[in-house]
Order: sequence, then C-alpha cells, then structure tokens
Amino acid sequence: MTGKVATALDLPFPSPGGSVELFLDLYAGTQPLIPAKAFMLATTGRRPHTPPGLKLLPVTGKCLEGAALRRYITNLRKALVTAIDPAQISVLHLHHLAFGATPALIQALPAPPRIALVHGTDLLFAETHRDQLAILQQSARDADAIVVPTGAIADRLLGLAPKTNPRKIEKIPWGIPDQLLTSPPPREGHRHTSRLRLLYAGRLTAEKGVEALLRAIPLTRAVELSIAAPPAQFHALAPLLDRQGVRAQYLGWLRRPQLWKTFADHDVLVMPSTTLEAMGLVALEAQACGLPVLYQPVPGLYESLAATGLATDFTNPAALARDLNRLRTTPGLLPALQEAGRANAADHPLSSTAAALTDLGRQLS
Repeated sequence: MTGKVATALDLPFPSPGGSVELFLDLYAGTQPLIPAKAFMLATTGRRPHTPPGLKLLPVTGKCLEGAALRRYITNLRKALVTAIDPAQISVLHLHHLAFGATPALIQALPAPPRIALVHGTDLLFAETHRDQLAILQQSARDADAIVVPTGAIADRLLGLAPKTNPRKIEKIPWGIPDQLLTSPPPREGHRHTSRLRLLYAGRLTAEKGVEALLRAIPLTRAVELSIAAPPAQFHALAPLLDRQGVRAQYLGWLRRPQLWKTFADHDVLVMPSTTLEAMGLVALEAQACGLPVLYQPVPGLYESLAATGLATDFTNPAALARDLNRLRTTPGLLPALQEAGRANAADHPLSSTAAALTDLGRQLS
C-alpha cells in the first residue's frame, strides 16, 4: 500500500468519546501510525488547535433523517472532493457504518478499496433511526472488508444487516497507546483511606448507565465517587444526583494524559453500560495504569475484560452494593485485579491494531 488512507469522522473536533480517541491515535500526530488524509468537522466560533495531520471540514447541518440528511451528505462529499487528491489515496477507512462520513467518502472517492470500521454508536443509531439503518446496510454492502473489534459487534451488525457477507468481516481488536503500556503514570503503593474511591470516566448518555450506579451508591458503605465527563452532561446529571442524595466530585472533562494520572488517585473504575460497548478502551487504559475495573458484562465489554475485571449487575442496587463492599473489604482482591488487568491491557497495543489495518489494506489494494 503505497498511498495514504483517506478517512473521516463526522463529529466536531474536539468531541468526547472512544471513537474520537482511537481515530486521533491512529491517524494524527507528527508520526501517525497510519499515514492518512484524516478529517473531522469544524465547529462554529473560535477554531480549536488541531493535532498535526487532522484537517477540519467546514460542513454544518449534521442530522439523522430525511432530506436534510441527504443535503448534509452531499455537502460533505463536495468538501471531501475539494480537499483530497484521489491520486494520493490507496484505501478508504470508513469509520462508522452509519452517519454521513461513510457515504460521503464513498461518493467522493469511488475507486479505492474500502475498509469499514464498526464502533457501536452506529449500530445503536441504526436500531432507532430508519435512514441510519439504510445507510448502515448500504455501507456494509459497499465495503470490501468490515472490521469489528469484538465478536459481539459482528453479531449485532449481522442482526441489523443480515445480507452482509460474513466472509468480509475481520476481527481486529482496538488498542491503546503503546507508551501507556510501557510507561504508565506512577501509582501509589498503598491506599491512604479506608473509603473505596470510585471513578466514572466518559460520556453521560443514557446507554452508559450512570443512573443505575447512582441508585446503588446510597446503599453502599464508605465509598467516594468522582466523575470525569463533558461539562454540559454533568450539569444535566445534577438534579439526579440531588434526588439520590449522592455527592460526587466533578473532575471536568480530562484530556487523556490527565485522565491517566487521575487513575492513580482512585481504587476502581466503574463501567455501568446498559447495552453494548464496541471495546471499552477507557477500561483497558485504566487497567494499563493499574486501576481495577468494575463493569456491567454487556456485549463487547465482557469480551474485552472477562475475568480481568469484576463483573457485576449495576441494575440490581443490592448486588452492586455487595460487590462494592467486597472490593473494599476483601484482602488481596484489588491487587489481584490490578495484576490481571495489567496483563490484559498488555495484549492490546495500538501498534498491533495499526499493523493489522495496514496489512488488510495491502491485501485489498
């Protein structure tokens, strides 16, 4: 594969979420793991500082259905045609099978082979929006290869697009930055408090399951909760915190290096997701930093963590309270989870993800 990858994520830069972090990890920076023409959407107002290798498309009007969606895809296509020299491109990386970037890239660059990468939000939106389902099904037909990070995501995709050729599906697990595996931030050798310090880190959308966690906190002895999330989403959560009588320390929306250092100040990362996770990258990052993970065993996340984290039922407040108290009081349980977690994270270097994607591109070119 001699040319570059062309890829786009039709989210404003910067946006929160694992899909964005993976996208930037792969294609941005002074020495990207995968050389690419990589694009996200520009925001209105002050232009943010972008990492090297990332360009912003001045396209607005992102939506989910109807004639406005078709206009949005057309405008994305026109912007991509202007921004990309087809002679430089050898393969397309289509992040998300739904939304607008995938059909726009295919229309703008019809010749190169196409590798689609399924994340999770595209599946969730295809389940609830007819036009998004149609885009997902067409994108699955148009792709030469479809990359999934876990078998659970492949199963969910085939349920939504049953005519997809299963032979096109390739399982390539997502990875976390190699430097985090080789040089994680230092972690204190012992705890300075008898209270169990919980950390929630991520978006606060409904499928992330934070409400179930908050219902259980009042039943649990000696725990502290910190939340790292986008400001507007935490503000929207405040009334529920008040109703449940839960006091949470808000940490802001942390940049990745800040989050990695914050892991050292906590005892457990909680992941109460209700539906599915494509991979659960924040859980792997926490494990790399020696932070044990307590999680709801939803599809994708269970495949990524299995017994290297502690599975629980966040929808059962009594069961969750029991497991939290067990983590706090059982000698050796947290160190055992730390050791298992570090070993699991070590199996997921981002360089392996990039190498597998590059090799797949060579096979298709």
